[in-house]
Amino acid sequence: MSKVALAALAAAALLATGRPVLAQSSPPLPDGPGKETAATYCNACHTLQSRVGAGYTAQGWDTVLRMMKNHGVEVPADEVAILRDYLVKHFPEKAKPEGVDRPGPAQIAIKVFTVPTPGSRPHDPLATRDGMIWYTGQMANVLGRLDPNSGQFKEFPLKTPHSGPHGLKEDKDGNIWYTGNTGQLVGKLDPKTGEVTEYKMPDPNAKDPHSLAFDQSGILWFSLQNSNMIGRLDPASGGIKLITVPTPKSRPYGIVVNSKGVPHVVLFGTNKIARIDPQTLDIKEYTLPDAGARPRRMAYTSDDAIWYTDYARGYIGRLDTATGEVKEWQSPSGAKSEPYGISAIKDVIWYSESGTTPNTVVRFDPKTEKFQTWVIPGGGNIVRRTDVSPGGNFVMANSLVNAVSVAEIK
Repeated sequence: MSKVALAALAAAALLATGRPVLAQSSPPLPDGPGKETAATYCNACHTLQSRVGAGYTAQGWDTVLRMMKNHGVEVPADEVAILRDYLVKHFPEKAKPEGVDRPGPAQIAIKVFTVPTPGSRPHDPLATRDGMIWYTGQMANVLGRLDPNSGQFKEFPLKTPHSGPHGLKEDKDGNIWYTGNTGQLVGKLDPKTGEVTEYKMPDPNAKDPHSLAFDQSGILWFSLQNSNMIGRLDPASGGIKLITVPTPKSRPYGIVVNSKGVPHVVLFGTNKIARIDPQTLDIKEYTLPDAGARPRRMAYTSDDAIWYTDYARGYIGRLDTATGEVKEWQSPSGAKSEPYGISAIKDVIWYSESGTTPNTVVRFDPKTEKFQTWVIPGGGNIVRRTDVSPGGNFVMANSLVNAVSVAEIK
């Protein structure tokens, strides 16, 4: 879970108590106007400095403050500007590598759509069969739907407050399924009626439902990152089975199902990718060659090879699950480019570099082993997951600029 998601948990805790519960700051907060306000509202339940990470731009801090408001943390009106100025001054965004604009043969046009609720933190996008684009409004507790032709949005409120909607998938009937990251649940939304059905985790230790994928028989598989678990949900019965990954603290993250109905999960806390036997639920782990590798998202090509983004090292890689062979390529913007969301479109790999300024769209052709890149209008910031539209376009959610983007491939 990222720093902002953890901040959301803190905000939820504030709601439970009705007033801030202060946590001691270590190291102390910098002196200056706004320090006391930051200590009261941004230093509750955890230390502010432990969650700042690489810092934020002024626009980024505006988004974070709105996220807090979405969760019911009401900073007094006469203190908001002082707090904002304090955060912008003392916790600016640290330098990031420049997003490389590398030419190539493909042509795309990137359209950016700002989602209606400020501070939504759009997380996972989903391109559905009817041409719509969905996203999880993680900090607004909604699922959003965009008609990319008209630009019109509709938001669907969820049942459990502050459930932290995260992953998204469509079933064969057009229902939209999501993981409730902070609500310890998997949910189903009927877009026709707006009705939400929730499936709570059967084990109180099963926290952080994260990403999800359907297999060909309609079974839903999902990862539980901070519980070190993988889940199996049968929509017909509502029954959930949970299995623990053998490697401790492996942080099961992105999950996909191949053409044979076999789920694979990247283990973001280690340099491994896991395969789950859908019948026995046995887990096999593939170890990537570099101990520092941290695979975060993945996609399949038509040969069922796994392509993954190595977030920690700035690489993309290909794993042949039949032989265990791995091949890797460094991303164009370098070791700190933080490749993240990834998709395969006609066996060409598309992904985003999330650690660059601005973020980029990257195209990699496995046949030529050539990269091409484009910068994302508005900066991107941050593309955590991607999807492919029925027409073969590259779909992104841009969390910290509160947008959904479509790269139309010409």
